[in-house]
Amino acid sequence: MSVNNHILTAQGITKKFGGITALDNVTIDVHQGKVNVIVGENGAGKSTLMKILSGVYPDYEGDLFVKGEKVNFSNPKEAMKKGIAIIHQELNLIPYLTVTANIFLGREIEDALGMLDFKQMNKLTKSLLQRLDCDIAPTTLVADLRVGQQQQIEIAKALLEDAKVVIMDEPTSAITDTEVENLFKVIANLKKQGVSILYISHKLDELFKIADRFIGLRDGKMVGTIEDISDASKDDLIRLMVGRDLKNLYVKEASPIGEEMLRVENISLPKNREKTEFLVKDVSFSLRKGEVLGIFGLMGAGRTELLETLFGLHPKLMLGKIYIEGEEVKIKSVTDAVNLGMGLVPEDRKEDGLVLQMQICKNVSMASIDQTIKNGFLSKQLEGRLTKNYMSDLKIKASSEKQLSKNLSGGNQQKVVLSKWLATTPKILFLDEPTRGIDVNAKNEIYHLINNLAKNGLGVLVVSSELPEVMAISDRILVMGESRITGEFSQEEANEDAIMNAAIS
Repeated sequence: MSVNNHILTAQGITKKFGGITALDNVTIDVHQGKVNVIVGENGAGKSTLMKILSGVYPDYEGDLFVKGEKVNFSNPKEAMKKGIAIIHQELNLIPYLTVTANIFLGREIEDALGMLDFKQMNKLTKSLLQRLDCDIAPTTLVADLRVGQQQQIEIAKALLEDAKVVIMDEPTSAITDTEVENLFKVIANLKKQGVSILYISHKLDELFKIADRFIGLRDGKMVGTIEDISDASKDDLIRLMVGRDLKNLYVKEASPIGEEMLRVENISLPKNREKTEFLVKDVSFSLRKGEVLGIFGLMGAGRTELLETLFGLHPKLMLGKIYIEGEEVKIKSVTDAVNLGMGLVPEDRKEDGLVLQMQICKNVSMASIDQTIKNGFLSKQLEGRLTKNYMSDLKIKASSEKQLSKNLSGGNQQKVVLSKWLATTPKILFLDEPTRGIDVNAKNEIYHLINNLAKNGLGVLVVSSELPEVMAISDRILVMGESRITGEFSQEEANEDAIMNAAIS
């Protein structure tokens, strides 16, 4: 097989973690100056392959070729020397250093006296940012930049080493629509400069805006490509990912809606004790038994802060009243919230929802540890039984309940977080971006789970940035804009134009 016509080739790549095969004889080619999109469900092996290509995982079977030359990277630095850079979903920047200091960290330029040559480094930084059409001063602190701007700094770091292949893993998962458009302009500029992009995203609609070709992975195997995307459809892409048609991915089933479970009146969260600015301002609503209440809003609208406030994370600043089943309650801590029958699946599962270095069973039992205590001691048998029940009910794919959570796919990690809170037998469940960063099939499973929870009598409040999602799963939709409720729609009244107008009004 010739490998000379492509900038990067992975040939016969196999990678195992213990008894689990993450990649099985995968061969892909990366075309130069193109956006090569890798698609596949969570657990398909996409991120594992990217980590092999970028030197994060040096131990694997198979061969890598860069411009026809066989290579074997021991670490990311070696990959970078060959022109391959990876921009992880979790950005790798130091907030309280300048843009220049971050770009040149470990690669500083010295003058003739052995002192740091900030003038030269700032000049080169400005030049790199101009290549990205990015108007950021080199002396700006990274902490003062938006997430989308920070991504551009990561790309500039790659360009400093003259990267020929830039790997982007879920680059739009945490940025605004405007920043997404800016990122796509950067990608277009990189293509013109001959840079190849390897791109992973679960947002199917955006892929057709930037992709030149699609590469499909399924269950750790390479299953095909779509080389001519002009005639390709969303259904073609889904079929490549999951091996079957997924018509009508989710249709909400009606469930009886009962009495009021939660009512909040004039909930506010000031930014500071002076109470001159607010993250949440005068929010009032109710949630009924068996109801799925969706909250939509643009980034910065205050949705996450609202859930955190109700869950007892900001007790000293919170203003307003909370009622559960008609009785006013005081929630001064997360423990109070849990004892009152609340659960919160947070927006960032890796940072706030899981202890990644711990086993699945430890994470599942963490919030309901009383259920696993016998005669004053932790019972591994009870812990295992509790976890296996949820692994079965939620279809968590893992070798056993003792597998480390960090080795699960994004969708399965999310199911572990859900299991943790379901184990507390909540009456009210808050879900903050429950399908962020997971594939179309795993999303479908989460939607059905939400529906079943509501049918079983829970009151479910779901925050989502995806308008089609919030419309599909909700009985009723609240819209937040600039920290306030700016609209309310029944399922019958809801349409995309009305909801978006409320979000930006």
